[in-house]
Amino acid sequence: MEAARLPAHVEVSGLVRQVQAAGGFATVLHKGERDAGTIMVVTCEKGRNNRAWERMPQADGTCKWTCTQQEDAEIYGKFTEFVNRRIRQDPDLWIVELDIADAERFIG
Repeated sequence: MEAARLPAHVEVSGLVRQVQAAGGFATVLHKGERDAGTIMVVTCEKGRNNRAWERMPQADGTCKWTCTQQEDAEIYGKFTEFVNRRIRQDPDLWIVELDIADAERFIG
């Protein structure tokens, strides 16, 4: 049986508050469907080394945060294009950026 899921806006708000309380910067880049939207977390440190994290289904039926895209400094704009493509594919998607050292600790 699948555990009940928090509404997307509540989960995103919690992430933003946790990062800000830890001294980092967090912002919503794209608002999706308030209750049932999916969430992508973009992590970075001082605006660099962007990585996109999304929940991916696992073989055992659970979901795990997985890095689905990493910024390549050699290819300008590739990461931004990936994010824009995901918004076009899923308009219900929430995108929240966490700019703090070791940002993955907030989504694990």
